[in-house]
Amino acid sequence: MKRQILLVDGYNMIGAWQELTLLKNQEKLADARDLLLFKLSNYAKYEGIEVIVVFDAQLVPGIQQEYRKYQLTVIFTKTDETADSYIERAAGELMSRLTQVTVATSDLAEQWLVFSKGALRKSANELLQDIQLTRKKIEQETNSFRLANAHRNSAWDLDQLNDLQQLLKDLSDS
Repeated sequence: MKRQILLVDGYNMIGAWQELTLLKNQEKLADARDLLLFKLSNYAKYEGIEVIVVFDAQLVPGIQQEYRKYQLTVIFTKTDETADSYIERAAGELMSRLTQVTVATSDLAEQWLVFSKGALRKSANELLQDIQLTRKKIEQETNSFRLANAHRNSAWDLDQLNDLQQLLKDLSDS
């Protein structure tokens, strides 16, 4: 199976996702970035993909850096480099027969450029829907696990629980 890498244009997501836009508009850009990273982290862990989030240094000048947070790679570009140009270059460098790169941005020109390099594209809205679906899957698995453990730790055996459930159904039908 191919290694999956998701390159995310961070400020593009912040501008497209309502929850993050609200934070940005309240002058809480750092909180918006952190919430984006948190959501992407849960998604990446569950889906088993590597995520690289790229932010333009223009909005946070003079801090070109790369670091790990929530098991994601976070990159602030050089002062005169846009996230788009970084993503274009990285998509070309990372693509191989063993690696599939997907770029998350709603910038149509950027989507076409990375697509021409062999990368897949995902809009901000598509990524948000994927993250929401993954969150629902995680909740379902967590609830199933809790329910299984509740039955395992119950003083009632499975036959008794089924009998009680049938009795409850019979009583509610009456």
